Amino acid sequence: MGFDWHVGGGFGLMAVLFSLIWIAMVVLGLVLLILGIRWLLRQGGGTSQGSGPGPRRADDPLEVLRGRYARGEIDDEEFERRRRILGG
Repeated sequence: MGFDWHVGGGFGLMAVLFSLIWIAMVVLGLVLLILGIRWLLRQGGGTSQGSGPGPRRADDPLEVLRGRYARGEIDDEEFERRRRILGG
């Protein structure tokens, strides 16, 4: 006596398989949608502050200047002069 592949009729196993495939496709679609939204947000498309500047990078010239000023490498006058030149 072999294993009966028919669960409750001729199409029982196929119905289960198609249901599992359908559920997997829905889950895959949701995962792709979430990943797409996260990617867009990382690209700067979803900033809540409108079209303002993004976060400052450590190698940004103004950040380097601020760091030098904070460490006491340059005085107030030098800081202001260079800040005006850099446009900050």
